[in-house]
Amino acid sequence: MTTNYTRSTELFAAAQQVLPGGVNSPVRAFRGVGGTPLFIERGAGAYIWDVDGNRYIDYVLSWGPLILGHAYPAVVEALTWQARLGTSFGAPTLLETQLAELVIAMVPSVEQVRFVNSGTEATMSALRLARAYTGRNKIIKFSGCYHGHADMLLVQAGSGVATLGLPDSPGVPATTTASTLVAEYNDQEGVETLFAAHDDIAAVIVEPIAANMGFVLPESGFLQGLRDVTRRYGALLILDEVMTGFRASPGGAQALWGIDADLTCLGKVIGGGLPVGAYAGKREMMQLVAPAGPMYQAGTLSGNPLAMLAGQVTLQQIQSEGLFDQMTTHTTTLAEGMRTLAQELGVPLQVGHVGTMFGFYFLREQGQHIMNYTTARQFADTERYARFFWAMLERGVYFAPSQFEAGFLSAAHTDDEVKQTLAAAREALALVR
Repeated sequence: MTTNYTRSTELFAAAQQVLPGGVNSPVRAFRGVGGTPLFIERGAGAYIWDVDGNRYIDYVLSWGPLILGHAYPAVVEALTWQARLGTSFGAPTLLETQLAELVIAMVPSVEQVRFVNSGTEATMSALRLARAYTGRNKIIKFSGCYHGHADMLLVQAGSGVATLGLPDSPGVPATTTASTLVAEYNDQEGVETLFAAHDDIAAVIVEPIAANMGFVLPESGFLQGLRDVTRRYGALLILDEVMTGFRASPGGAQALWGIDADLTCLGKVIGGGLPVGAYAGKREMMQLVAPAGPMYQAGTLSGNPLAMLAGQVTLQQIQSEGLFDQMTTHTTTLAEGMRTLAQELGVPLQVGHVGTMFGFYFLREQGQHIMNYTTARQFADTERYARFFWAMLERGVYFAPSQFEAGFLSAAHTDDEVKQTLAAAREALALVR
């Protein structure tokens, strides 16, 4: 089976002349799988079409936001209606209040919301708020967890568990990351060590599911352990639910697992496919944000009516009776089907899924288990994943162009798409085993 990518190749060559690396976000460049990235022309439901006319079942879904699928009619209709009224005013609108009320009703720990324009802006602002509230400077993050590209979060672990983070990108001053501590995901003891060694920790920030190093689930008791240790030391717990919000469950991972966060970062689904982010939490803390309080944060397009309305329609739709359960069932069928195929064919594969999210690692050897970033780098067989990715693409299925990214389903994915995907996966797994 041979697929034509001629037009995508031509467009990528042109893009590299005017865009760094030819893209506006690094993973899109296909460096994790090799070859030339696809240029997408349109999407509808569970499918996307590239500029060469190839059609794919899409499990990237704009990296998570499109929980209803591409060009969902009610969202398109709402955006068309609002665009005729105006796209941005730089002034309050009712839509902001209505979306905030929906978020507060759905996410258990949230009492007030501040809308921003991206997940990076949400996490950066939440950490500033945590420092303002506690009067402390240091934060703890986890190796391999991604919270956007703010300077203080682009860190790598130091030489020991109690050391400060070191800059992980040129252009990030060492002084900026000097207050960022790094622990291993799923390592409760390491977090306890950091708290014992530093008396000025303002917050712990964590992805409830580590979905930016592939798909790593929290081990039993890990998230509650973070809640307990932060309370014991007077620090805040920030859940970065930019990815898991409204996908792990309609109320996010915190609703699914009963974790009472102090602050929550949201994005992706909350904007229905438009650029958006939010940080939210307890009223006592959120009242420190300007103009209610002294902690400054602002944004020209924050709360713009297009994103607010798309988010509102999306959140209303996913609360429709039976819809989320249907999506979860299809996700389970896909993930468990992949697991079964890998076992039948003798391919070492680690599979995980929660709600409408899933992920799988090709392992170097049977019996290996990935539980954090260190083991992900040690055990993940990225070359085999790259071969699998292209084999699936040739068969009309679009997974993330990187081993270290999660996958997503939408309301538009049906039994038929899942069956087609598993049929393609059987052939692709046989080719790469």
